[in-house]
Amino acid sequence: MSTESTDRPVDLRAPISTEKLPMAALLALATAVFITSLTETLPAGVLPEMSGSLHVGESAAGQAVTVYAAGTALTAIPLTAATAGWRRKRLLLAAMAGFAAANTVTAVSSDYALTLIARFVAGVAAGLAWALLAGYARRMAPAHLQGKAVAVAMAGIPVALSLGVPAGTFTGQALGWRVAFLAMTGLALVLLGWITAAVPDYPGQRSQERPRMLRALAVPGVAPVLFVTLVFVLAHTVIYAYIATFLDHIGMGGSTDLVLLDFGIASLVSIWFTGAHIDRRLRTLTISSVLLVGAAAALLGIPTHSDVLVYLAALLWGLGWGGLPTLLQTAAADAGGASADAAQAMLVTLWNVAMAAGGIIGGVLLDALGATSLPWSVLLLLVPAFIAVAGARVHGFPARRPGMAG
Repeated sequence: MSTESTDRPVDLRAPISTEKLPMAALLALATAVFITSLTETLPAGVLPEMSGSLHVGESAAGQAVTVYAAGTALTAIPLTAATAGWRRKRLLLAAMAGFAAANTVTAVSSDYALTLIARFVAGVAAGLAWALLAGYARRMAPAHLQGKAVAVAMAGIPVALSLGVPAGTFTGQALGWRVAFLAMTGLALVLLGWITAAVPDYPGQRSQERPRMLRALAVPGVAPVLFVTLVFVLAHTVIYAYIATFLDHIGMGGSTDLVLLDFGIASLVSIWFTGAHIDRRLRTLTISSVLLVGAAAALLGIPTHSDVLVYLAALLWGLGWGGLPTLLQTAAADAGGASADAAQAMLVTLWNVAMAAGGIIGGVLLDALGATSLPWSVLLLLVPAFIAVAGARVHGFPARRPGMAG
């Protein structure tokens, strides 16, 4: 947790209200997460249109996703360190303004190289915002509601992945891919006004108080949380990036939208449930997430290819995945303590590394072993994730969160 720039530490967790969460401010943060998460994966749904406009192949157009993730992964840690002294609201506004500008260039560019540069810059801005938002949400809430505050702020990730991506894809296919990207810019401009009006400001850290990034790894509990983030997100992405291909392989290619809707609804339920119970059940919820996604992968791996089993798997997958961003962000912040911002920056970096690696590994598995190898690969990756969560009983994923009474 950061401290005020005064002669002695001051508790910055003081909320706007001690009785309820500042929902207008938290929803603004959630919208920032939603816009930047949706924009990251949006090209995947409009690749044919993008490749035609940019005069490149679909595989080359697909690198628009890779460079966005690379921009985040490469710069989240150094930029978070460099801007640690900035006031939080000023930093958030700068990040979202930079994102809007870069996304606009993406929408109007007809040059492939310029498009990739714009996507990289948008990823840089998004990564800076992601590293900032969980800590920002915690500082708006009293200690006993911090988990719920993070749940609200980070709800934009699973919503974007489960509901926003199909909607963005439909818009791109119906009105053109440029319209879809311009719509994201329009939302970002509205959000800038929303943040200005509704989100409170907090100071950054004094230079002598700013933790060194790598030093945060030595804080008990941080390393297990980061390891689980890397492995869990990698496992998820291996199959999520190729879910349409997998469904087509088992004869359900025409039902991809319904399967994703099933996943999305379950994710929303998971977000709600996680927000309601995270403050007292973080460890149990995290273990349950691993087991639910593992069960989903096992069902998808059954060679019978029953439609009912696939929809059940999507349901379990959504229930396990939806609350995960909140669980991991909260665990990292709790474990990090004074180094929470550093831990969050590393979490954002590893999240995007895992997304990029998942796409690559999933593609290699698809070519070498076929679509049926994907769910079993997920199961294999989830084994060390489960061991890490189970082993971090004291620090990382404790039975009782720090500062919780009873």
